[in-house]
Amino acid sequence: MISQGNDFKISVKMKTVFLSDDENDIKKAGEIISKGGLVAFPTETVYGLGADGLNENAVLKIFAAKGRPGDNPLILHISEIDEIESIALEVDEKAKKLMKAFWPGPMTLILKARDIVPKKTTGGLDTVGIRMPNCDMARLLIKSAGTPIAAPSANTSGRPSPTTAKHVLEDMNGKINAILDGGDCQVGIESTIISTLGETVTILRPGAITNEDVERTLNEPVKFHESLLSTSDIIDRIGVSDTSSDVSVKKKSMSQNLEEDVVPMAPGMKYKHYAPKADMLLFIGDYDIVCKEIEKRKEIFQKQGKKVGVINYGCQSNLEISKRFFKDLRHMDEEKIDVILACGVSDVGLGFAVMNRMMKSAGYNIINLTEEKVGQKIDSRGENDTLPI
Repeated sequence: MISQGNDFKISVKMKTVFLSDDENDIKKAGEIISKGGLVAFPTETVYGLGADGLNENAVLKIFAAKGRPGDNPLILHISEIDEIESIALEVDEKAKKLMKAFWPGPMTLILKARDIVPKKTTGGLDTVGIRMPNCDMARLLIKSAGTPIAAPSANTSGRPSPTTAKHVLEDMNGKINAILDGGDCQVGIESTIISTLGETVTILRPGAITNEDVERTLNEPVKFHESLLSTSDIIDRIGVSDTSSDVSVKKKSMSQNLEEDVVPMAPGMKYKHYAPKADMLLFIGDYDIVCKEIEKRKEIFQKQGKKVGVINYGCQSNLEISKRFFKDLRHMDEEKIDVILACGVSDVGLGFAVMNRMMKSAGYNIINLTEEKVGQKIDSRGENDTLPI
Protein backbone atom coordinates (compact mmCIF):
# COMPACT_ATOMS: atom_id res chain seq x y z
CA MET A 1 0.00 0.00 0.00
CA ILE A 2 2.87 2.38 0.81
CA SER A 3 5.94 2.92 -1.33
CA GLN A 4 8.95 4.33 0.49
CA GLY A 5 11.54 6.80 -0.80
CA ASN A 6 12.37 10.44 -0.19
CA ASP A 7 8.63 10.99 -0.30
CA PHE A 8 6.01 8.47 0.79
CA LYS A 9 3.13 7.79 -1.58
CA ILE A 10 -0.12 5.88 -1.34
CA SER A 11 -0.32 3.45 -4.24
CA VAL A 12 -3.72 1.90 -3.56
CA LYS A 13 -6.88 3.93 -3.06
CA MET A 14 -8.97 2.80 -0.09
CA LYS A 15 -12.58 3.44 0.90
CA THR A 16 -12.90 6.25 3.43
CA VAL A 17 -15.91 5.84 5.72
CA PHE A 18 -17.68 8.42 7.86
CA LEU A 19 -18.16 7.66 11.55
CA SER A 20 -20.31 9.56 14.04
CA ASP A 21 -19.87 10.60 17.67
CA ASP A 22 -21.69 7.40 18.68
CA GLU A 23 -19.73 5.40 21.26
CA ASN A 24 -19.63 2.33 19.02
CA ASP A 25 -18.27 4.37 16.11
CA ILE A 26 -15.56 5.83 18.32
CA LYS A 27 -14.59 2.29 19.35
CA LYS A 28 -14.45 1.30 15.65
CA ALA A 29 -12.14 4.24 15.01
CA GLY A 30 -9.96 3.21 17.95
CA GLU A 31 -9.68 -0.31 16.56
CA ILE A 32 -8.60 1.05 13.17
CA ILE A 33 -5.81 3.04 14.81
CA SER A 34 -4.71 0.17 17.05
CA LYS A 35 -4.38 -2.01 13.94
CA GLY A 36 -2.19 0.53 12.14
CA GLY A 37 -4.82 2.46 10.18
CA LEU A 38 -5.56 6.16 9.74
CA VAL A 39 -8.52 8.04 11.21
CA ALA A 40 -9.23 11.77 10.99
CA PHE A 41 -10.84 13.11 14.14
CA PRO A 42 -11.99 16.43 15.60
CA THR A 43 -10.22 18.45 18.25
CA GLU A 44 -10.98 21.91 19.60
CA THR A 45 -8.30 23.35 17.26
CA VAL A 46 -8.51 21.61 13.86
CA TYR A 47 -9.18 18.07 12.64
CA GLY A 48 -6.22 15.75 13.18
CA LEU A 49 -5.05 12.84 11.03
CA GLY A 50 -4.49 10.12 13.59
CA ALA A 51 -2.33 7.00 13.69
CA ASP A 52 -0.62 4.95 16.40
CA GLY A 53 2.22 7.30 17.31
CA LEU A 54 4.39 4.44 18.58
CA ASN A 55 4.02 2.37 15.39
CA GLU A 56 6.55 3.55 12.80
CA ASN A 57 4.73 1.93 9.87
CA ALA A 58 1.48 3.61 10.88
CA VAL A 59 3.26 6.95 11.22
CA LEU A 60 4.69 6.59 7.70
CA LYS A 61 1.12 6.34 6.42
CA ILE A 62 0.43 9.83 7.80
CA PHE A 63 3.33 11.25 5.79
CA ALA A 64 2.10 9.38 2.72
CA ALA A 65 -1.50 10.56 2.99
CA LYS A 66 -0.52 14.19 3.54
CA GLY A 67 2.51 14.37 1.25
CA ARG A 68 4.34 15.68 4.33
CA PRO A 69 8.14 16.22 4.47
CA GLY A 70 9.81 13.54 6.59
CA ASP A 71 11.67 15.97 8.86
CA ASN A 72 8.47 17.73 9.95
CA PRO A 73 7.73 16.41 13.49
CA LEU A 74 4.36 15.08 14.62
CA ILE A 75 2.50 15.75 17.86
CA LEU A 76 1.46 12.90 20.16
CA HIS A 77 -2.04 13.26 21.64
CA ILE A 78 -2.89 11.77 25.03
CA SER A 79 -6.14 11.42 26.96
CA GLU A 80 -4.78 11.67 30.54
CA ILE A 81 -1.80 13.51 32.02
CA ASP A 82 -0.47 10.26 33.52
CA GLU A 83 0.11 8.91 30.00
CA ILE A 84 2.94 11.38 29.50
CA GLU A 85 5.28 9.26 31.65
CA SER A 86 5.43 6.50 29.06
CA ILE A 87 6.59 8.78 26.22
CA ALA A 88 8.55 11.62 27.88
CA LEU A 89 11.76 11.19 29.87
CA GLU A 90 10.99 13.92 32.38
CA VAL A 91 8.66 16.84 32.91
CA ASP A 92 10.18 19.95 34.46
CA GLU A 93 8.32 22.18 36.92
CA LYS A 94 7.52 24.86 34.35
CA ALA A 95 5.98 22.27 32.05
CA LYS A 96 3.93 20.93 34.96
CA LYS A 97 2.57 24.41 35.70
CA LEU A 98 1.57 24.86 32.08
CA MET A 99 -0.07 21.43 31.96
CA LYS A 100 -2.08 22.24 35.08
CA ALA A 101 -3.18 25.59 33.66
CA PHE A 102 -3.94 24.67 30.04
CA TRP A 103 -4.62 20.93 29.74
CA PRO A 104 -6.87 19.73 28.35
CA GLY A 105 -6.55 22.51 25.82
CA PRO A 106 -4.86 23.96 22.73
CA MET A 107 -1.27 23.73 23.99
CA THR A 108 1.53 21.38 22.91
CA LEU A 109 4.64 20.93 25.07
CA ILE A 110 8.03 19.94 23.67
CA LEU A 111 9.69 17.39 25.96
CA LYS A 112 12.56 14.91 25.79
CA ALA A 113 11.26 11.72 24.16
CA ARG A 114 11.69 8.18 25.44
CA ASP A 115 13.21 5.62 23.11
CA ILE A 116 9.77 4.06 22.59
CA VAL A 117 8.82 7.05 20.41
CA PRO A 118 9.91 6.38 16.80
CA LYS A 119 12.25 8.86 15.13
CA LYS A 120 9.71 9.13 12.29
CA THR A 121 7.29 10.60 14.83
CA THR A 122 9.83 13.11 16.17
CA GLY A 123 11.24 14.14 12.79
CA GLY A 124 14.58 12.65 13.83
CA LEU A 125 14.81 14.77 16.98
CA ASP A 126 15.32 13.63 20.58
CA THR A 127 12.25 15.63 21.60
CA VAL A 128 8.54 15.14 21.02
CA GLY A 129 5.48 17.40 21.09
CA ILE A 130 2.70 16.22 23.42
CA ARG A 131 -0.84 17.54 23.76
CA MET A 132 -4.05 16.65 25.60
CA PRO A 133 -6.94 18.00 23.50
CA ASN A 134 -9.96 19.69 25.02
CA CYS A 135 -12.39 17.55 23.05
CA ASP A 136 -14.28 14.65 24.63
CA MET A 137 -14.52 12.80 21.33
CA ALA A 138 -10.78 13.02 20.74
CA ARG A 139 -9.88 11.83 24.23
CA LEU A 140 -12.34 8.93 24.01
CA LEU A 141 -10.73 7.92 20.73
CA ILE A 142 -7.26 7.97 22.30
CA LYS A 143 -8.49 5.82 25.20
CA SER A 144 -10.17 3.41 22.80
CA ALA A 145 -7.01 3.10 20.67
CA GLY A 146 -4.95 2.40 23.78
CA THR A 147 -1.95 4.34 22.46
CA PRO A 148 -0.78 7.93 22.05
CA ILE A 149 -2.11 9.17 18.72
CA ALA A 150 0.22 11.01 16.36
CA ALA A 151 -1.90 13.58 14.56
CA PRO A 152 -0.98 16.52 12.36
CA SER A 153 -3.79 18.46 10.71
CA ALA A 154 -5.88 16.24 8.43
CA ASN A 155 -5.16 18.04 5.17
CA THR A 156 -2.82 17.76 2.23
CA SER A 157 0.49 19.30 3.29
CA GLY A 158 0.51 23.04 2.63
CA ARG A 159 -3.27 23.40 2.36
CA PRO A 160 -5.51 25.25 4.86
CA SER A 161 -6.12 23.15 7.95
CA PRO A 162 -9.55 21.47 8.11
CA THR A 163 -12.09 22.66 10.67
CA THR A 164 -14.96 20.43 9.49
CA ALA A 165 -15.26 16.79 8.42
CA LYS A 166 -16.19 18.02 4.94
CA HIS A 167 -12.82 19.75 4.65
CA VAL A 168 -11.08 16.50 5.60
CA LEU A 169 -12.97 14.58 2.93
CA GLU A 170 -11.89 17.10 0.28
CA ASP A 171 -8.23 16.28 0.89
CA MET A 172 -8.21 12.77 2.35
CA ASN A 173 -10.93 10.83 0.55
CA GLY A 174 -9.48 7.49 -0.56
CA LYS A 175 -6.26 8.06 1.40
CA ILE A 176 -7.41 7.19 4.94
CA ASN A 177 -9.66 4.60 6.55
CA ALA A 178 -12.18 6.77 8.34
CA ILE A 179 -13.31 10.24 9.38
CA LEU A 180 -14.91 10.85 12.77
CA ASP A 181 -17.40 13.69 12.31
CA GLY A 182 -17.54 15.92 15.38
CA GLY A 183 -18.89 19.07 13.76
CA ASP A 184 -17.05 22.38 13.58
CA CYS A 185 -13.85 22.99 15.56
CA GLN A 186 -14.18 25.64 18.26
CA VAL A 187 -10.77 27.35 18.01
CA GLY A 188 -10.03 26.95 14.32
CA ILE A 189 -6.23 27.25 14.35
CA GLU A 190 -3.58 24.81 15.52
CA SER A 191 -2.29 24.57 19.07
CA THR A 192 0.33 26.81 20.66
CA ILE A 193 3.63 24.91 20.81
CA ILE A 194 5.89 25.68 23.78
CA SER A 195 9.33 24.45 24.79
CA THR A 196 10.46 24.67 28.43
CA LEU A 197 13.76 22.93 27.72
CA GLY A 198 15.98 26.00 27.36
CA GLU A 199 16.91 28.73 29.81
CA THR A 200 13.94 30.78 28.60
CA VAL A 201 10.52 29.31 27.82
CA THR A 202 10.03 29.58 24.06
CA ILE A 203 6.91 29.68 21.90
CA LEU A 204 7.62 27.74 18.70
CA ARG A 205 4.18 28.16 17.13
CA PRO A 206 1.56 30.71 18.22
CA GLY A 207 -1.99 29.63 18.96
CA ALA A 208 -4.95 30.26 21.25
CA ILE A 209 -2.74 30.10 24.35
CA THR A 210 -0.94 33.44 24.02
CA ASN A 211 2.44 34.61 25.26
CA GLU A 212 0.59 36.74 27.81
CA ASP A 213 -1.23 33.63 29.08
CA VAL A 214 2.06 31.77 29.50
CA GLU A 215 3.82 34.69 31.20
CA ARG A 216 0.97 35.10 33.68
CA THR A 217 1.07 31.39 34.52
CA LEU A 218 4.85 31.18 34.99
CA ASN A 219 5.31 34.73 36.29
CA GLU A 220 8.30 35.21 34.02
CA PRO A 221 8.95 36.45 30.47
CA VAL A 222 8.80 34.07 27.52
CA LYS A 223 10.27 34.50 24.08
CA PHE A 224 9.19 33.68 20.56
CA HIS A 225 11.35 31.44 18.41
CA GLU A 226 13.48 33.48 16.01
CA SER A 227 11.44 32.18 13.06
CA LEU A 228 8.30 33.88 14.43
CA LEU A 229 8.90 37.29 12.97
CA SER A 230 6.63 40.20 13.73
CA THR A 231 4.92 41.97 10.84
CA SER A 232 7.40 44.82 11.09
CA ASP A 233 10.33 42.37 11.18
CA ILE A 234 9.11 40.73 7.98
CA ILE A 235 8.71 44.09 6.26
CA ASP A 236 12.23 45.09 7.31
CA ARG A 237 13.69 41.77 6.19
CA ILE A 238 12.02 41.09 2.85
CA GLY A 239 10.23 44.31 2.02
CA VAL A 240 6.63 44.40 0.89
CA SER A 241 4.76 44.24 -2.38
CA ASP A 242 4.51 47.50 -4.22
CA THR A 243 1.26 49.04 -5.39
CA SER A 244 1.19 47.18 -8.70
CA SER A 245 -1.60 44.75 -9.42
CA ASP A 246 0.70 41.90 -10.47
CA VAL A 247 0.04 39.16 -7.97
CA SER A 248 1.94 36.44 -9.76
CA VAL A 249 3.72 36.62 -6.63
CA LYS A 250 6.91 36.69 -4.81
CA LYS A 251 5.11 34.08 -2.69
CA LYS A 252 7.56 31.25 -3.16
CA SER A 253 10.76 33.25 -2.98
CA MET A 254 9.57 35.17 0.08
CA SER A 255 8.63 31.98 1.92
CA GLN A 256 11.93 30.36 1.05
CA ASN A 257 13.85 33.48 2.06
CA LEU A 258 12.23 33.50 5.48
CA GLU A 259 12.20 29.79 6.24
CA GLU A 260 15.02 28.08 4.33
CA ASP A 261 17.40 28.01 7.32
CA VAL A 262 14.84 26.92 9.91
CA VAL A 263 15.29 23.48 11.49
CA PRO A 264 11.70 22.44 12.34
CA MET A 265 11.56 21.63 16.06
CA ALA A 266 7.78 21.50 15.83
CA PRO A 267 5.03 21.48 13.18
CA GLY A 268 4.33 24.73 11.33
CA MET A 269 7.84 26.18 11.65
CA LYS A 270 9.33 25.72 8.19
CA TYR A 271 7.28 24.49 5.32
CA LYS A 272 4.65 26.26 3.25
CA HIS A 273 1.41 26.21 5.18
CA TYR A 274 -2.25 27.13 5.02
CA ALA A 275 -2.13 28.14 1.35
CA PRO A 276 -5.33 28.54 -0.67
CA LYS A 277 -5.30 27.70 -4.37
CA ALA A 278 -5.69 31.39 -5.23
CA ASP A 279 -2.95 33.98 -4.98
CA MET A 280 -3.41 36.08 -1.86
CA LEU A 281 -2.45 39.64 -0.94
CA LEU A 282 -2.44 40.69 2.71
CA PHE A 283 -3.00 44.40 3.42
CA ILE A 284 -1.86 46.07 6.64
CA GLY A 285 -2.18 49.64 7.83
CA ASP A 286 -4.92 52.11 8.70
CA TYR A 287 -8.22 50.24 8.41
CA ASP A 288 -10.04 52.84 6.29
CA ILE A 289 -7.09 53.17 3.92
CA VAL A 290 -6.82 49.39 3.64
CA CYS A 291 -10.52 49.05 2.79
CA LYS A 292 -10.25 51.67 0.04
CA GLU A 293 -7.14 50.04 -1.40
CA ILE A 294 -8.79 46.61 -1.40
CA GLU A 295 -11.77 47.99 -3.34
CA LYS A 296 -9.40 49.66 -5.80
CA ARG A 297 -7.44 46.45 -6.34
CA LYS A 298 -10.64 44.46 -6.64
CA GLU A 299 -11.79 46.60 -9.57
CA ILE A 300 -8.41 46.30 -11.29
CA PHE A 301 -8.34 42.52 -11.01
CA GLN A 302 -11.95 42.19 -12.14
CA LYS A 303 -11.16 44.24 -15.25
CA GLN A 304 -8.41 41.70 -15.93
CA GLY A 305 -11.08 39.00 -15.90
CA LYS A 306 -10.06 37.57 -12.54
CA LYS A 307 -12.48 36.35 -9.91
CA VAL A 308 -11.74 38.19 -6.68
CA GLY A 309 -12.52 37.22 -3.09
CA VAL A 310 -12.25 39.61 -0.15
CA ILE A 311 -11.51 38.68 3.48
CA ASN A 312 -12.29 41.55 5.85
CA TYR A 313 -13.36 40.75 9.41
CA GLY A 314 -14.00 44.32 10.55
CA CYS A 315 -14.70 44.48 14.26
CA GLN A 316 -15.03 40.74 14.89
CA SER A 317 -13.10 39.31 17.84
CA ASN A 318 -9.87 37.43 17.21
CA LEU A 319 -11.52 34.22 18.46
CA GLU A 320 -14.30 34.56 15.91
CA ILE A 321 -11.71 35.27 13.22
CA SER A 322 -9.62 32.23 14.19
CA LYS A 323 -12.73 30.04 13.90
CA ARG A 324 -13.47 31.38 10.43
CA PHE A 325 -10.18 31.96 8.67
CA PHE A 326 -9.33 28.47 7.38
CA LYS A 327 -12.99 27.85 6.61
CA ASP A 328 -13.07 31.07 4.55
CA LEU A 329 -9.94 30.07 2.62
CA ARG A 330 -11.53 26.75 1.71
CA HIS A 331 -14.72 28.54 0.66
CA MET A 332 -12.61 30.68 -1.67
CA ASP A 333 -11.26 27.49 -3.23
CA GLU A 334 -14.78 26.13 -3.67
CA GLU A 335 -15.78 29.36 -5.44
CA LYS A 336 -12.70 29.06 -7.72
CA ILE A 337 -11.42 32.47 -6.70
CA ASP A 338 -8.32 33.67 -8.59
CA VAL A 339 -7.11 36.38 -6.19
CA ILE A 340 -7.82 36.86 -2.48
CA LEU A 341 -7.50 40.35 -0.99
CA ALA A 342 -7.29 40.11 2.79
CA CYS A 343 -7.33 42.80 5.46
CA GLY A 344 -4.90 42.14 8.31
CA VAL A 345 -6.17 41.99 11.89
CA SER A 346 -4.98 43.29 15.23
CA ASP A 347 -1.92 41.22 16.09
CA VAL A 348 -2.23 41.50 19.85
CA GLY A 349 -2.90 38.34 21.89
CA LEU A 350 -4.60 35.66 19.80
CA GLY A 351 -4.30 38.04 16.84
CA PHE A 352 -0.58 37.22 16.67
CA ALA A 353 -1.46 33.60 15.83
CA VAL A 354 -4.12 34.71 13.33
CA MET A 355 -1.67 37.04 11.58
CA ASN A 356 0.93 34.27 11.54
CA ARG A 357 -1.52 32.10 9.57
CA MET A 358 -2.55 35.01 7.35
CA MET A 359 1.04 35.88 6.42
CA LYS A 360 1.89 32.25 5.66
CA SER A 361 -1.31 31.86 3.61
CA ALA A 362 -0.29 34.90 1.56
CA GLY A 363 3.26 33.61 1.16
CA TYR A 364 4.32 36.81 2.96
CA ASN A 365 2.94 38.80 0.02
CA ILE A 366 2.17 41.90 2.10
CA ILE A 367 0.94 45.34 1.05
CA ASN A 368 2.03 47.84 3.70
CA LEU A 369 -0.27 50.86 3.93
CA THR A 370 0.91 51.94 7.37
CA GLU A 371 1.56 55.67 7.56
CA GLU A 372 5.03 56.14 9.00
CA LYS A 373 4.21 59.64 10.13
CA VAL A 374 1.95 58.16 12.79
CA GLY A 375 5.11 56.82 14.40
CA GLN A 376 3.59 53.49 15.31
CA LYS A 377 5.52 50.31 14.58
CA ILE A 378 3.44 47.22 14.04
CA ASP A 379 4.63 44.38 16.26
CA SER A 380 2.99 40.99 16.01
CA ARG A 381 4.26 39.98 19.45
CA GLY A 382 1.84 42.18 21.35
CA GLU A 383 4.51 44.65 22.48
CA ASN A 384 2.24 47.53 21.52
CA ASP A 385 -1.40 47.93 20.71
CA THR A 386 -1.38 49.51 17.26
CA LEU A 387 -4.97 49.10 16.04
CA PRO A 388 -6.29 48.28 13.61
CA ILE A 389 -3.91 46.84 11.05
